Amino acid sequence: MQQIRLYVKGLSYSQTQSGAYALVLGEENGERRLPIIIGGFEAQSIAIALEKDMNPPRPLTHDLFKNFADQFHIGLKEVLIHKLQDGVFYSTLVCERDGESHSLDARTSDAVALAIRFKTPIFTYQEILDKAGVILGESTGKEESTDTKSTVSLTKTSSTENPGAESIKGQSLESLKKQMDEAVRNEDYERAARLRDEIDKREGS
Repeated sequence: MQQIRLYVKGLSYSQTQSGAYALVLGEENGERRLPIIIGGFEAQSIAIALEKDMNPPRPLTHDLFKNFADQFHIGLKEVLIHKLQDGVFYSTLVCERDGESHSLDARTSDAVALAIRFKTPIFTYQEILDKAGVILGESTGKEESTDTKSTVSLTKTSSTENPGAESIKGQSLESLKKQMDEAVRNEDYERAARLRDEIDKREGS
C-alpha cells in the first residue's frame, strides 16, 4: 500500500472540554490534514519537543525513552500510522539495533512524541488519509518537517462549539458534513475530528 509522509502542523485545544486536544498532522505536498484526538499529557510532551527553547528540569517519559534508546544504541527509523478502527488510530515504531529492524506497537500520540525527539519521519497509508483526512481551503505549499523547522501552534477552539456537549446523533448527515467543513475553515480540528468520526460511522453502516 502506498505510504504518505506526514508532518506535525500543530495542536489545538478546547476551552470547554477539559483535557481534550487535537494533534494535527499534514501530508507532504498536499492540503489534507489528519486531526487526532489525544490526551493532555501527550499534547504537553509533543509541545515541549517542538519548542526548542523549552527544557524541563527532569526528563519526561518520552525523553527518558529517547535517553534509554541512545544509551543502548537503539534507533527509531520511522513511525507508521497503519490502522484506523472505530475512530482510533494505531501506530507502529520501526526500531533498529545492530542492523536488525524490530516493530513495536504504540499509541499514535506516543509515537509522534518520539518521532519528534528522534527526528524520524512519520508515515501513514493512502487509504487512511483518504478516509480520515480533512482538506483546508488554502495551502502555502510548504511543509514543515519534524526536525529543526517544526513549530507548534496552540489554537483555541470556539467555546460555543463543543461537540462533546451537544447531541450530534439526531442531526442529518448533510448537516454534519456542513458543520465539519465549517470547523475545518475555523481550524477547529477537535470538532472536525469528532464530526468526521460520526460521519464515518453512518456512511459505514
